[in-house]
Amino acid sequence: MPSPLRITVLMGGTSAERDVSLASGLRIAEALRERGHDVVTLDTARGTLNAREEKQLLSKGNVVKREPPAREELARMAAHSLPQMLRALPSLKEADVVFIGLHGGHGEDGTIQALLDMAGVRYTGSGHLASAIAMDKDVSKHLFRRAGVQTADWVMADRERPVDGQLGKMTLPVVVKPSKQGSTVGLSIVRRREDLGAAIAEAYNYDDEVMLEQFVAGRELTVGILGEEALPVGEIIPKNEIYDYESKYTVGMAEEIFPAQIPVERAREAQELARRAFFALKLRGYARVDFRMTDDGSLFCLEANNLPGMTQTSLIPQAAQAAGISFPELCERIVREALK
Repeated sequence: MPSPLRITVLMGGTSAERDVSLASGLRIAEALRERGHDVVTLDTARGTLNAREEKQLLSKGNVVKREPPAREELARMAAHSLPQMLRALPSLKEADVVFIGLHGGHGEDGTIQALLDMAGVRYTGSGHLASAIAMDKDVSKHLFRRAGVQTADWVMADRERPVDGQLGKMTLPVVVKPSKQGSTVGLSIVRRREDLGAAIAEAYNYDDEVMLEQFVAGRELTVGILGEEALPVGEIIPKNEIYDYESKYTVGMAEEIFPAQIPVERAREAQELARRAFFALKLRGYARVDFRMTDDGSLFCLEANNLPGMTQTSLIPQAAQAAGISFPELCERIVREALK
């Protein structure tokens, strides 16, 4: 049995995925303590959590609500986030490894990773460059195609262009989403031309760049990557029209099947494409790559998530379970990948 480690789990933050991150971080901390490690939890917006504060969060039941936190509340916390992280750096340097349980915003876009790199702190997941690339859906899709991974056609919205001219050669329906967000925050499926302007405006509430992507009908598949190994393919069947924020984080709002009931050769193809996407974006440690599979079996890569959720309803823990890897062991392996 390896020696116990001093581990700090970063969670919370000020992105629209704050609640998801708190749920992930608390579960990660519990799992790592079960493995015998000395674990400290740190909310990057509010500071180190003590045992009482952790217990209070857990006593509230499902930390993740049906809607993301209000933007006004997040904006107030954001003013304290960077000073809080700078004050925390000395204690972070004392940790053997930092487990990044943040989602969205500065936790996932490479900002926190760059800060930790400058301080010489080891951390889980991908480096700052890969994190920034994976967070930017436009850049990611260019790299997917260069790596031979099929992805749907897309254009970037232009504030200077009339709404009617935004679609280019694409046809309705299209997906409108912030280019650098996760958990489907700010995402809409537009089926009527008259709804396009409102969807673009909503996406701009969450990012300075907005993507319009050709909608691909089909089954939704996901592939987790751990180290350099592709985990069993999963299929998501949401109760809502799409696998949105509510479907992802509310128990019973989606059926998740691991392994997916698809032909073996199609599962192997999805795993190989996921690994190609993983390496194309220079990811490391672990990640999750999502696909749509059309009726004829064609696979279209939707995106890669460099810090996938680790909540009770999240997908990569379910994929690991299908491979015979318990949640505490999954967290342990992610930590060991960071120490290589």
